[in-house]
Amino acid sequence: MNLKTQVMRGGAYLVLRQGLGVFISLAGVMLVTKVIGPEKYGLYAATISIFLYLQMLSQLGIEVYLVRREGEEELGVYHQAFTLLLLQAFTGMLLAFLALPLIESWVNIQGFRPVAQVLFLGLPVVLLNQVPMARLERNLDYKRVALIELLGQLVYYVIAFPMAFRGAGVWALVAGWWLQQVQTLALLYWSAGYRPRFAWNWVLVKQMLGYSIGFSTSVWVWQLRTLINPLLVGRYAGAEAVGYVALAIRIIDILSFVKTATWRISIATLGRLQGDRERLRRAVTEGMGLQILALGPLLVVVSWALPVLIPLVFGDRWLPVVAIYPYIALSNLTNSMFNMHSSTLYVLRRNWEVTVFHIVYMALFVGAAFVLLPRLGLVGYGWAEVATLASYIVIHFYLVRDIGSPDYRLAGLWCGTFGIALFAYQLGWWVVLGLVVVALLPSTQQKLRDYIKSIKGVKQEKSSEA
Repeated sequence: MNLKTQVMRGGAYLVLRQGLGVFISLAGVMLVTKVIGPEKYGLYAATISIFLYLQMLSQLGIEVYLVRREGEEELGVYHQAFTLLLLQAFTGMLLAFLALPLIESWVNIQGFRPVAQVLFLGLPVVLLNQVPMARLERNLDYKRVALIELLGQLVYYVIAFPMAFRGAGVWALVAGWWLQQVQTLALLYWSAGYRPRFAWNWVLVKQMLGYSIGFSTSVWVWQLRTLINPLLVGRYAGAEAVGYVALAIRIIDILSFVKTATWRISIATLGRLQGDRERLRRAVTEGMGLQILALGPLLVVVSWALPVLIPLVFGDRWLPVVAIYPYIALSNLTNSMFNMHSSTLYVLRRNWEVTVFHIVYMALFVGAAFVLLPRLGLVGYGWAEVATLASYIVIHFYLVRDIGSPDYRLAGLWCGTFGIALFAYQLGWWVVLGLVVVALLPSTQQKLRDYIKSIKGVKQEKSSEA
């Protein structure tokens, strides 16, 4: 099986998993949030956001090192990664418990401490998933990865919804999360056929940390954005506002399943093109267009439907989500256009260049949030998201310096048109005319035909191999 077929099959499995996950997540989020309400959901969202950042700090990019590592697969490398992750997990958990009083005083949300304590205890379980997951992804075995993740998602809601319906509140979500992590851990080790052992090799440790610290620093800075909601929105607007922002982000994350799948597989596949700058540049150009076309229509349709869907599905208590959604969706859509930029720079080991971009992004986000949230309330968070768009100039500059400039013309036109269409209620329904005009452009029609031919070609290749 050639690389193109492996990549397309792996991508298809991930997209299928994410697509099925969309229905599961939408159903689960609709049922659970309607039962527990904005305040309890905001408490869970604030706590899980802080936990996920703790996870990013603790795992040090070890999984990416294992996937990205050149050469043949060696069990000794996996054993060393397992040992290192275990040490990092217990260290991170200890530091989190020591810092908990300070975090609690800043967040200032009632009930935060006991929920955080239970989640922090799950850090070793989550980090030890990384080794078997990396083994499966390195072998492009995304079929098993997709099935395991889908089963975990099902378990989460199967546990969470009945408990929420019986009045468990935030603890329904915590219990669902815990069982999801335990099941995923067991299935990953079984599927990967990996049996962990303790090991210590200073040469390997230095190699892992030498690569991963640069990568991790970039991720640490980037993931600071997930703390804006619990730490700033929570402090200035309260738990309910955290719930509104979290639900809007959750809806957009669900709709962004293609973007998520593409980023995951790009690290494993772009690494095989790193010696050919021209092919990398073409891959970035194609990736931008595909992601905008895959994500833009979904975000726009949901933006138009939200004023009807939110009261109907979630209840009137959740109506403020409608006001914040377009701003967050615009930020996410723009990020999807530059998604391949960061993947390419990571593959080329330009980790610090991505870190600089993330620092600029976060400086704009935090600065705008500090200024606008106390003055504008919930919409201030939305404008802070919009302020981050200026930061993409930085990552464009670095990509051009390393491989040359991709072709932005068509993808940029699509992104701008979809971005404006997100604000139909604010700007007027004339935005639909812009979508129609761009869709009828000869360049758009030709590009769509090219994409369809590529998909058909892969299907024919699969059929001939079968």
